[in-house]
Amino acid sequence: MKRTTDLLMAIRKTMKLYESMLKTVCEKYQLTQIEATIISFLQNNPERDTAGDIAELKMLSKGNVSQAVEALIQKALLQRRQDTADRRRIHLSLTENAEPIMQDIETLRQQFEKKVFYGFSKEERELFASFNDRIMENSKRTEDRGENE
Repeated sequence: MKRTTDLLMAIRKTMKLYESMLKTVCEKYQLTQIEATIISFLQNNPERDTAGDIAELKMLSKGNVSQAVEALIQKALLQRRQDTADRRRIHLSLTENAEPIMQDIETLRQQFEKKVFYGFSKEERELFASFNDRIMENSKRTEDRGENE
């Protein structure tokens, strides 16, 4: 039981640290947390470029993502284009105006990794990445099978 609690607490604390660091970008560019999250997501996942992808992978509500996407389009930081094969599918891409924000987010991400992995050797970081991949695979497989009860 304690290990489960420790794992969940570590995940939550790590997420809170990243979110608190991201607030500096939000304040600098007058963005909401979800708007900055969407920019960060699209910057790092160019192949997952729909509002549905963002909602699913970031575990956000579709309505909140939709509102934030509209706000980013109004701020000229994001543009949409229709899929050529499936007209119902809308792809999102960052505009040139988002470049300074993306640079600040990348700097923030590097600082975040330094803080989270402080004192870790290169080998330990590689082991963590391997373990994390396995945990994600196990979690996804269990979820896909509907075994989460």
